[in-house]
Amino acid sequence: MSKDSAPLVQLRNISKRFPGVQALDRVNLSVLPGEIHAVVGENGAGKSTLINILAGELQPDSGSILFEGVETVIPNAFVSQRLGISVVYQELALCPNLSVAENISLHQAAVDRGLSFVKRRQFAARARNVLEQLGIADIDLSTPVSRLGIAQQQLVEIAKAISGQVKLLVLDEPNSALTDEESARLFAILRQLRAAGIGIIYVSHRLEEVISLADRITVLRDGQYIETLAAADATVDGLIARMVGRAVDMLYHRERDGAQSATLALAVRHLSSGATLRDITLSVHAGEIVGIAGLPDSGKDELVECCFGLHRYHGEIVIGGAVVQLHSPTSAIEAGVAFVPADRRHVGALLMMSVQNNIAAASLPAVSTAGLLRPGAIRTLANDYVTQLDVRISSLEQQMATLSGGNQQKVILGRSIATHPKVLILHEPTRGIDVGAKAEIYRILQELAQQGVGILIASSELPELIGQCDRILVMHRGTITGEFTRSEAAEEPILACAMGQMTHFISEGEKR
Repeated sequence: MSKDSAPLVQLRNISKRFPGVQALDRVNLSVLPGEIHAVVGENGAGKSTLINILAGELQPDSGSILFEGVETVIPNAFVSQRLGISVVYQELALCPNLSVAENISLHQAAVDRGLSFVKRRQFAARARNVLEQLGIADIDLSTPVSRLGIAQQQLVEIAKAISGQVKLLVLDEPNSALTDEESARLFAILRQLRAAGIGIIYVSHRLEEVISLADRITVLRDGQYIETLAAADATVDGLIARMVGRAVDMLYHRERDGAQSATLALAVRHLSSGATLRDITLSVHAGEIVGIAGLPDSGKDELVECCFGLHRYHGEIVIGGAVVQLHSPTSAIEAGVAFVPADRRHVGALLMMSVQNNIAAASLPAVSTAGLLRPGAIRTLANDYVTQLDVRISSLEQQMATLSGGNQQKVILGRSIATHPKVLILHEPTRGIDVGAKAEIYRILQELAQQGVGILIASSELPELIGQCDRILVMHRGTITGEFTRSEAAEEPILACAMGQMTHFISEGEKR
């Protein structure tokens, strides 16, 4: 990147308003060729709206866009792609029934002129070249992407984005589902693209990573431009203060309140499921927060899903002292289990429905009489949890799809809490949300634990688990290889257990 380079893209005084919300208010942003420019801010700061304007999905109410020095209108995604803008969204946009090769070639096929037959050999050759660039040539090109894990799907999405003649690459939380090794590989590719003169907009909540990767960082807050600074001059604390307008102290730290209850909220005994889980035994006491750590193929995802009736299993699950048969989410809810899934957009959120209907969706018996829904009861229930969780909305009728990621997550959490669970299970509860929303969600979990709810968290963020959990269980290839008390928990031994390099267990007496 040269400081003397003319900007590749300039956004000047961009404003965009939705009903009840000023999403962007005269925002400025410029990206140079061969620059990695990070954009950070809380959920609701306007990052997604800015991305969608560049992608042609939204039109600004005012302001102008200059691309390669020429004032440009981007009326749709097709024009955006023709310009050389490629966007990788946090929520994947793959066709699950198509192969890896077909998905990777979709971007270029969309911008090729004229009509033509599907060129499968060219698709395969292009896909192979891009995957080799990314260092993942071991993926079978003929495999439907529906059969890939979420991390591999994320890499296929990125491969699709760079398969064409890209000039500006926009990445929204691109490594939220990747391991550290996969993330390091991605960052090496981004640096190669930067060296080739491609401009990159990088949106992430992982501030340490942003500082190490980016050349410049722009901070947005509440739809307004705050500052652009060189990454070399940035600190995590400084960025947080700019993002939220206040200090978020001790983000991950949680103080224990009193002695742990002897009452078991959840017990899993000798649980197995297919070839993924083998003889899992664990417990969560009332008022205890227990974490599950592990690599993507460790089985931790399947374990929490079994505990919500999403997979068939062998063994026993005990809720509140009673053995239960969890053969569906409905049976799990009836038994006193609530679940916040990792994929909030495709699994957790009912995007086309209102906030109030999303919150009430798991509590229909409480808001209906003789099978008929009571609108007043739905509004009252939803308003209680919107207030309690500080969900930022224009009205209870606001469509879920228009909320920021952090507010969507709080609505989903509200839906779960509304069922008054004995056990709350959370899968990647803070993936893709900002530090302010994280702090609020941690506060909510601490309050629930104080009320006696047993909480089980599966997360790939070790600082999150170490800071919030009373105990941490570590999984490797479908078994538990480690268990750490709060005082013992540290990243190095947890990672060693996650990679199968060591085992570590504590006695029953030490758990109390």
